Amino acid sequence: MLTMQDNMNTRVHPQWIEQHFEWYRAAWIECGELIDHYGFKWWKKQQPDLEQVRLEAIDIWHFGMSALFAEDKSIETLAAEIEADIRGHQPSGDGVREATEALALNCLETKGFSVGLFWDLMLASGLDFDGLYAAYVGKNVLNFFRQDHGYKDGSYIKNWSGKEDNEHLVEIVDSLDKGAEDFAKQVYSALEKRYRELALD
Repeated sequence: MLTMQDNMNTRVHPQWIEQHFEWYRAAWIECGELIDHYGFKWWKKQQPDLEQVRLEAIDIWHFGMSALFAEDKSIETLAAEIEADIRGHQPSGDGVREATEALALNCLETKGFSVGLFWDLMLASGLDFDGLYAAYVGKNVLNFFRQDHGYKDGSYIKNWSGKEDNEHLVEIVDSLDKGAEDFAKQVYSALEKRYRELALD
């Protein structure tokens, strides 16, 4: 996943690590979007949209991983540090809202990203590592797809036949064999087909 994230960020800016973008800020803002999908308004009836909650968690992971990169750190070293953080972390048992708030607060206080607190959010939202990986690959492919189809210049169409591309992505990922060697290619091909049929026609 780290290699895929590096490739995606490099696509946007070849020297992205040296730019020191505020990835922590993107992460905590995504936390707010996640809470919105889960629901926080006690004054009205709300049903948690757990699929969207998990998608927002994947977006947080994109930004969180990016925040962990440094010029003097190899991907192998970073992977080992992430694994050590997870192994050494004692899960809090927090619910979705509390885990999200704890992660957002940490982002704001440290201007960094806590793998352990993200792990709490994963557990709270019902994501295991396999689920994280499959959803991450899907979203990574979607991000490349967006870039390939005009996301940066504004020509990309995000709503396809009344649904956001994220929603189409969930349906596509669910329909495919996540263990297939060419899983990422299958996701891209399926996105391409739907985009042509639903967004461009």
